[in-house]
Parts: sequence; structure tokens; C-alpha cells
Amino acid sequence: MNKKDIMELKRRFKKEACTFTRMCGCYVSVEKEKITKIAETFLNLEDEEFYKYLEIAKKTLSGNIGNNLVELAFPREQEAAGGKQQFLMGLRESKLKNDDLLDTFYDMIIDNYDRVGNYLILIFHDAYDVMTKTSDNDKLDESEEVYEYLLCAICPVELTKPALGYREAENRIGARIRDWVVGMPETGFVFPAFTDRSTDIHSVMFYTKNTVNPHVEFEDGVLGCMEHMTSDQKKVEFAQIVKDVVGDDDDEETIQIYNEVQDTLNEVLQNEQEKAEESSTNESDEPPKVVLTEQIINEVLEKVNLFEDQKEAIKKSCADVIPEDTEVAEIIDEKAIKAAEQTRYLNKLKELLLAAAEVLEKTGETELVKEIRDAV
Repeated sequence: MNKKDIMELKRRFKKEACTFTRMCGCYVSVEKEKITKIAETFLNLEDEEFYKYLEIAKKTLSGNIGNNLVELAFPREQEAAGGKQQFLMGLRESKLKNDDLLDTFYDMIIDNYDRVGNYLILIFHDAYDVMTKTSDNDKLDESEEVYEYLLCAICPVELTKPALGYREAENRIGARIRDWVVGMPETGFVFPAFTDRSTDIHSVMFYTKNTVNPHVEFEDGVLGCMEHMTSDQKKVEFAQIVKDVVGDDDDEETIQIYNEVQDTLNEVLQNEQEKAEESSTNESDEPPKVVLTEQIINEVLEKVNLFEDQKEAIKKSCADVIPEDTEVAEIIDEKAIKAAEQTRYLNKLKELLLAAAEVLEKTGETELVKEIRDAV
């Protein structure tokens, strides 16, 4: 699913365009017990509830692709009888009207979702009549296909903070009654994926709010898919590889080398994007994607002041840990690049001050020269 596919679905999450047929859910306690279950014809909900649930659904398709939203492919065994993909297909075909399937689905999540605290499992069913579009994106009054899908959101349910409030019945200020409030989703998915405006039963779009520590146990235990690293995870892994090889994380020299690696990586990325733009006939607002190849890693490390054994160790660790489809942009650390720019600026300033000191020394301004050199 690309940005256009996601936006096409999200645009439907409005009162006048929404076609959710059914919504079901299960409220789970911290002890992993089912407290209550819900089953609603979505369009019959009162407006106040309707908009709140719609906001939750919309949030499950928010964030950056490759980071908050990661497309996962089903392994072949999960598409066979008894596999997780086959189960989700059955749940979709039931249109959320089969209580046994729903209970099994809730149990799968409860058994495989590692969270301390209460949470609400929500699952929506929708059937979207996908209209044919012309080459200039005008809609035609005919359907290409019906995209039938499930959207699942897992939301934390937390107690409001203690506070003072007006107690109307007693006409006084007192301790506010604390409520259990449903928050925005931490984890979710859309199945099947909506790829190039069409149903893709071989993939699922996984959502995570926490991009550094997503619920990988959910990806495996509920969806049956292999863990796919988010962009933030790749960035953290790459940073750790460089720092582990060079020295201690908090060592000033290690940080400077890491910043230099990031600065050089960004320079290589810009050069590669310029080459791709020059050779491409495709006009797009987005910069071309550049994959982190062994050649790019070599080019970066050759420009950084490292020992040969350090370069080899970094290359080996990258090959072992960083996925092959990783884009250079995913491991770019903007803070490190800014720090490298600041270091370059300070070094240039020192050079200018020392040059000024040499000139002043010839004029006999020895005291001022000493102050400049002491400062540098």
C-alpha cells in the first residue's frame, strides 16, 4: 500500500462517506479476562459514539509508511488451511456475524499481545465499491471491484488522573470521579491490504504507534507474519552497530565519528538522488528511493577516518542485521547531521581565529593573540 491507497481509504472515514457495516469489540482486563463484548451495526450508532470510533479507525491508518505503517507479507504456510491468513479470510467472509470466530480472534490477541493494563479490541468490517478512475484521476460511474476488508485497532483503556472538580449534586468542589477512558490505538492492522486500488490477500498493513518497540509478538502470534523492522528500528540498529565498533556510546570521539558517518551518508544519499532524478522520466514530488547497498556502505566508510578492521566489522554487522530492502533515508539521523554541521562550523571558526592571531602577532598585539589562542 502506498500513500495514495491509504489516503483513498481514509477519505471514506467521514459521516457522509463511511460504509462500515459492522463493528465488534472486546474489553480485556489487566488479568487478560474478557470484561465485556460489543457488536454494533456501525451506521446505527449515535453521532457522539460514531465520530469517536471513526477517529480510532482513522488513527489506525496514520503515520509514516515504513515506520508507523508496515506492510507484512504472509508466509506460504499461513495461506494454507489452518493458517492465520485463512482464518482472517473466514472472519472477513463472516462479516463479523460469527460469534465463535470472533471469540477465537479475541483469544488469539489476548494470548499473544504483551501489554500491562486494560485494553479494548475493536474490529470493523467494510465493503468499499472501488470506482474506476481515468488516467487524469476522474471517477467513472462504474465499479472495478468491491474491496471487502477488516480493520482492527487495539486501544489502551486507562484511568483518568485524579483531580478536583465541581460536584453538581452536592454543589461543591471535590475529588473528581475517575473514569476508564479509551485511548487512541497502539497497535492495529488492515486486512487484506489495499494495493494499487485493489485487494491483496497476500499482505496485511500493520500499524504501530511505538515505532522503536512495536508489538512484534502480535505480528507473529496474531497475523502469522515475520517481524519487519520499522524505519526507527533500522536507524537505532545502524547507530548501535557503528558505536559498538568504534567505542562506547557516550564517548565523545565515538559520537563525533558516528556524526561524521551520518553526515557522509546524507551526502551520498543526495548525490544518488540527483543521479536518479537526472535519469528518470517520472515526475514526482517525492525524492527517488535509494536502497542501502554494500556499495553505498563502502563509499561512506572510505570517506570516514576509521581503521580497516572497524570498516569490515561495520560492513559485516550491517549485512547481518540491516534488512536488504532498507532505504538510506530510513537510517538518516537528522540530529547527528546537524551536530556534524555544527562541528564543521566551529572548526572553520577556529581556523579563522588562528589565522587572525598570526596576523595580529606581527603587529605586536601579544596579549590579544594569547587570549585568542587560549580560547581556541
